[in-house]
Amino acid sequence: MNANDNVVIVGTGLAGVEVAFGLRASGWEGNIRLVGDATVIPHHLPPLSKAYLAGKATAESLYLRTPDAYAAQNIQLLGGTQVTAINRDRQQVILSDGRALDYDRLVLATGGRPRPLPVASGAVGKANNFRYLRTLEDAECIRRQLIADNRLVVIGGGYIGLEVAATAIKANMHVTLLDTAARVLERVTAPPVSAFYEHLHREAGVDIRTGTQVCGFEMSTDQQKVTAVLCEDGTRLPADLVIAGIGLIPNCELASAAGLQVDNGIVINEQMQTSDPLIMAVGDCARFHSQLYDRWVRIESVPNALEQARKIAAILCGKVPRDEAAPWFWSDQYEIGLKMVGLSEGYDRIIVRGSLAQPDFSVFYLQGDRVLAVDTVNRPVEFNQSKQIITDRLPVEPNLLGDESVPLKEIIAAAKAELSSA
Repeated sequence: MNANDNVVIVGTGLAGVEVAFGLRASGWEGNIRLVGDATVIPHHLPPLSKAYLAGKATAESLYLRTPDAYAAQNIQLLGGTQVTAINRDRQQVILSDGRALDYDRLVLATGGRPRPLPVASGAVGKANNFRYLRTLEDAECIRRQLIADNRLVVIGGGYIGLEVAATAIKANMHVTLLDTAARVLERVTAPPVSAFYEHLHREAGVDIRTGTQVCGFEMSTDQQKVTAVLCEDGTRLPADLVIAGIGLIPNCELASAAGLQVDNGIVINEQMQTSDPLIMAVGDCARFHSQLYDRWVRIESVPNALEQARKIAAILCGKVPRDEAAPWFWSDQYEIGLKMVGLSEGYDRIIVRGSLAQPDFSVFYLQGDRVLAVDTVNRPVEFNQSKQIITDRLPVEPNLLGDESVPLKEIIAAAKAELSSA
């Protein structure tokens, strides 16, 4: 590490900001430039579909750091500025205003963008009452249209769609949620957990329609507003507001144009380096080989962005980074907290601890006798204990997981003893 070294970070989301401040905290003395096309102060994204949308949080409360903190840490924040190209030979990034920034190390924290709905092009995509939810501007626009007795159609039954539906129900809107899959949360949870959330939302008043494909929209005479959502089964759903949440596309175009390896994300090694060792990537846009699961993954979550940002800061400052921890996620819907740890892909059975009839249970996803992932509902202690099971790959006794008369901490202790004696 040289005091004259320049670090340029592309992206002013959580990952980019955490890299910048993590570098300073770890002793980086060189220049740090943080570049992003957003014109607002960098802010947290998860509350946009929860507290902020419900009017319980202000824009200022979402700041990742206060505006003064950047200057105080000698971090140059270049907002409203797009990086248009990377010149790897000259070690420069080219900005939209024509400037070139030299770098000794470049960090790509470019994040992702909402996956567009194929039938929502043209006038539909420009309508003020058709929105994706990714930015503060999106959330502000949606929040103004959460009007009692108005009709909301949500397209997509993932976390974002369900969180928006819950917030809209609390605002006394009429909510219909459409999903092409056979059940909500199909990509990330087992059928019993999906069934629990479908029941929860239907009881609250959400009209959930799975296995439903949107094929078009009706527009107002002046083509300024969506007036109805059209489905392939012939259903016509009048709408005052339409929100689509059908996934995220990683922003890899800059990396790809620079000749870096891209494969459903910017490919990085254990040192967070891309195929160019002077360029690193972090967060939603980065694809890496998980030692924990022995496969390639790209993880869209706040905890993953934080862990990777801290790892980059440690590596660039010559410190030993922490070992890979189990990824985790969360979702708040109504008064119910869902916390998930691990990646369930490849599971061959589940074990339920507690009763799915109440919002108080844990679901363990197993592959053979190994716990791959755990979903917990209103069980924060078991969530933290499950983190340890997965991160340390503890050989817990599967038959005991569903027995609530045996505390999970005792199951963990027995697994640790077995591991140490092996």
